[in-house]
This record gives sequence, structure tokens and C-alpha cells, in this order.
Amino acid sequence: MKQSFQDFFSQESSGGIVLMVVVVIAMVLANSPLDGAYHAFLNTPVRVRFGPLDIDKPMLLWINDGLMAMFFTLIGLEVKRELLQGALSSPSKAALPTFAAIGGLLVPALIFLAFNHQDELGRVGWAIPAATDIAFALGVLALLGSRVPAALKVFLLALAIIDDLLVILIIALFYSDSLSMLSLTVAAVATLGLVTLNRAGVRKLAPYLLIGVVLWVAVLKSGVHATLAGVVLAFTLPLDRDESGYCPSETLEHRLHPWSAFLILPVFAFANAGVSLEGLGLADLTSPLPMGIALGLLLGKPLGIMLFSIIAVMVRLARLPEGLGWVHLLGVSLLCGIGFTMAMFVASLSFDPGMLNYGDLARLGILIGSGLAAVAGYVLLSKTLPEQRKTPPEP
Repeated sequence: MKQSFQDFFSQESSGGIVLMVVVVIAMVLANSPLDGAYHAFLNTPVRVRFGPLDIDKPMLLWINDGLMAMFFTLIGLEVKRELLQGALSSPSKAALPTFAAIGGLLVPALIFLAFNHQDELGRVGWAIPAATDIAFALGVLALLGSRVPAALKVFLLALAIIDDLLVILIIALFYSDSLSMLSLTVAAVATLGLVTLNRAGVRKLAPYLLIGVVLWVAVLKSGVHATLAGVVLAFTLPLDRDESGYCPSETLEHRLHPWSAFLILPVFAFANAGVSLEGLGLADLTSPLPMGIALGLLLGKPLGIMLFSIIAVMVRLARLPEGLGWVHLLGVSLLCGIGFTMAMFVASLSFDPGMLNYGDLARLGILIGSGLAAVAGYVLLSKTLPEQRKTPPEP
């Protein structure tokens, strides 16, 4: 039994499977007699007070602001590594996924606004279908096993990382509240402290994490979304190795990966995917908000990615990865339509908890669009990727 668990959690698809199971559990709870207990848990007040510092939030916001800050730290570590050492470390490597990510952001947003431009409250969610859930997308791709060429996986990873970077910029620019200059000053001092540690050659994680907590609290109180503190922390961690081969950035990334896949994202999904279907009819499902999100993810993502990629290749600003065809990129672009946890996170920033109708309809659109995109991408790739070669039996 223990070996079976170890085998499951070592598979690349296991994180996506866990997320799917958690979403089903959340939906069942939200539409059962346990609905009251489910929402009571999410609304449980949690207060931390230290002298004049007072953080008083319901459990849902601790999950969205606290746990997701750890997830964004992981994203920041991955972005930094790929920019300096990996798939985005040179203009030639970064060109195609960069153009693809830009198209995958603009076209879904335009489709969403085409449905919701007249709704002053609804159009705030224009960035919801622009987000990609990299963990879920890679999990679906992993279901195809060794049939997936390495170049296709690298392209998806690079595209998703640039997509994450663009979402981070969107959150910073468009989803921040009224700003507190005192808190911003504390955040700036904390950031300077992190940079000073880096420049001084400090390689122990503890000082960075301690200042990172101060930075998170300051950003939380500043009006800028607290998850951005995780990105700043990640960007200041040293990426080079010492004589013993130790790398602080890589060490933290490896430590965060299992926590992110099997705790942080599942808890976030559990807290945000429980949509009550009571009182919702076909007219609600086909209303502008869920339709704009679902079609933005299912159609806008692949359309934008493919359009911008084709243009970039035609004008010779980028080239198609060796061994890949356009149909393979179309399959991956459909998988990028799996917005899921990232889209739900942007939805939580777009619509306050009090705007229950908007929040529920947005999550419904995300679940429908992400689910259809996952199925479409998997089916297309399973039909077009070469069959796995069987090893002939030994004589």
C-alpha cells in the first residue's frame, strides 16, 4: 500500500488528479446538506495580533492571500530559473512562447469583453480567461506518457511561465486597492533588505524567509495584492551554486513543489470551487459572464496562441521547435485554456465575496471552459502524437 502511494505521488499527473478530486468534493459539499458547514468553515474568522499589527480575515482570505503567496513564490522561482538558465534564457528560445503568451492573454480578454463590456461590474473580470493553470495543464499532458516530445513539454512550460509573469503584472497593475504609503515604505525597506542579503552573498534561507514574512505582511496591508510578495522574495534568492553545489533558490523550489501540488493548490481549489447550483438555470449558464469566461478559455486561448505564433513564424521573429507541427501546438494551446486555479484566483480578486452571484457565475464559467479545454487538448494530442514504441522482447 505504501509503495502504491509513493508510485502515485511520484507521477507527474498526480497533482492534476488530486485537483480534480478536490473540485468534485467541493462541488458535492456546496450542493448538499453540508453546504452550511462548508461555507461556515470558509467564513471562520482567523485573527493574528502582535502589538499594533492586527490581521483579521476569514479563512477563505487567509487561503487566497497566505497560501497563494507561497504558490507565487514557487512561480517566481521557476520564472527566474527559466529566464537565467532555461527555456527563456536567450531571445531565440523565448521568442515563440513569448508571442504565444501575449496572444493567449489578449484574445481571451477581448472575447470576454465582447460579452461583458456593457456590465460595469462584470467587465472587471476581463483577465480571468487570460490565466493558465500550469500544474493542471502539465498533468493532462503527462497522461500521454512518453508519446509527448520533450520539445512540446518545454514549449508548454515556457509558455505557461510567461503567462504567469503576465498575470503577475496584471494583478499588480489592475487588481490593487487603495494604497497605504506607510505599508509600501515598509515593503520597500524589506525588499531592500532582501537585495542586500543577495549582494552580500548570504546563502542561508532563514534570513530571506524571515524578511519575506515581513514583506508579505507589509504588502498585505499596503493595498497591493499580498501574493506579489512571494514573487519579490523568489527573485532575490541566489540562483548560483557554492563550492558544495548548494543553491538556495533551487533548494526552496524543490521543497515547495510537493507542498504546492498536494496541499496549497488543492486547499485553494477546495475553498474556491464549491459553487452552489441552487436556483441556477440554463439562462444563468448562458449569461454573458460565464459564457465570456468559458469561450475565452476554450476558444480565445488557442486562437490567440496560434494566431500570434503563426504571425511570429511567418515574419521570422520566431521558429517552430524542431520535430513539432502546428497541430501539436494547437493541442498545447487548448491545454493552456485550462485556467482553473489561476483563473479562480483572478476571479477572487475581481469580485468581492459579497458579490455572490458574480463569483458563482465566474467559477462556473471557469469550470466549464477549463474542463472542455482539457478534454479537447487531450483528445487532439492523443490522436496526433506518434504511438509509443514498444520494446521488442528479448530473444
